[in-house]
Amino acid sequence: MAQKKVYAVAKGIKPGIYKSWDEAKIQVDGFPGALFKSFTSMAEAEDWLKKNSNKMVINKEESHLTDTHSPKSDEIIIYTDGGSLGNPGPGGYGIVQIFGDSIEEIYGGFRLTTNNRMELMGVIVALKSLKQKDHKITIYTDSSYVVNGITKGWAKSWRKNNWIKSDKKPAVNSDLWKALLDLIEPLNIDFIWVKGHAGNKYNERCDELAVSAAKSKNLPVDKGYES
Repeated sequence: MAQKKVYAVAKGIKPGIYKSWDEAKIQVDGFPGALFKSFTSMAEAEDWLKKNSNKMVINKEESHLTDTHSPKSDEIIIYTDGGSLGNPGPGGYGIVQIFGDSIEEIYGGFRLTTNNRMELMGVIVALKSLKQKDHKITIYTDSSYVVNGITKGWAKSWRKNNWIKSDKKPAVNSDLWKALLDLIEPLNIDFIWVKGHAGNKYNERCDELAVSAAKSKNLPVDKGYES
């Protein structure tokens, strides 16, 4: 009888040791520069993973977004992520807030929603939950939809035109865009895009929180979507 293998993933969506190839394959399929190997013993897999877990390649322009990023003492760092299981489907958002030595996690979900609504909701909930709003705030998200909507002025333009886009079609998720614009108006805030599933510790953690929330039972109604 062949000895059962375990699979160590040093670079993938979620690094770690997996007891089946099906589980490991999910973590490395389509992941740029994936690093993984099979072993016949758990001890060998753990040893290899320990030696190779620091081989992640980081682009220079992304280096300030990695686990080594240290916010200034008066800066609030917020990571957010959101998604749905199916689009539409049950959805969730995850948030990690960093201020000084404090790290706070927040998450939530809805029974029927979309990926983009949850990306927006993550930022909205994060800003609503802030206890101090007189500091510099930097939001990191892997949603180009959110970042471009704010930094390129799309959302403000839609609001100015009564939530009608330049192509004369209604702007989607106008309820959440309005809430977000109202929240950021008085704040000193920057929005920065990060590449998803690229090894950023806090981005990965937000994803875990969002997925967990989406899988929860008895989720509330996203009234802005279902109404």
